[in-house]
Amino acid sequence: MSAETTGSRDFSDSEHRLRSMRLGFRAWRGRRPFWAGLLTIAGGVPIMYFPYANMHLGNVTLAMSTTAGAGSLIIGVLLVTLGLTMWFHHVVRTFAGIAAILLALISLPIANIGGFVVGFLLSMFGGALAVAWVPAKPRRRDQRAQAADGSPDGTAPEGDAAPGPRAQEPTTAAYETTVDANGGRNSAG
Repeated sequence: MSAETTGSRDFSDSEHRLRSMRLGFRAWRGRRPFWAGLLTIAGGVPIMYFPYANMHLGNVTLAMSTTAGAGSLIIGVLLVTLGLTMWFHHVVRTFAGIAAILLALISLPIANIGGFVVGFLLSMFGGALAVAWVPAKPRRRDQRAQAADGSPDGTAPEGDAAPGPRAQEPTTAAYETTVDANGGRNSAG
């Protein structure tokens, strides 16, 4: 490269498409509690898998089936559903996070100690992250763009604002006493 080049290279269509998809996914992930949903989904999988799994130890098959298999399947499916809800309907993230925490706690006695503690811990952390997540504040570029549109704080433009007190309305005059100003009632303090 010479000193005059900017250092950028020409991208082929597939590289450009891959880059734009990656940046689009990054923007999508930043607007929602992505890691909370991922951990909650990852916590639901072992909770619903272990009660139906058969482990092979040499020639011995160990069946993990329990009478609470249906309960653990329901808990696991609900956790996966709550994780997807955190991704695609992030407005209810607090509800989904609290529900994930409660289901993780319920999975301890019902679903083989919460999927051998792995599913329990993942679901607890996912629910806690969902409750703690808040959307990011707009960047300064976004605020400048809003200011150019006429809404500096994201509020309505000045023409649509609610009117304030009228200037012609009389206020309490200096010659009125407190009794007169309060409609004849004294305040006790």
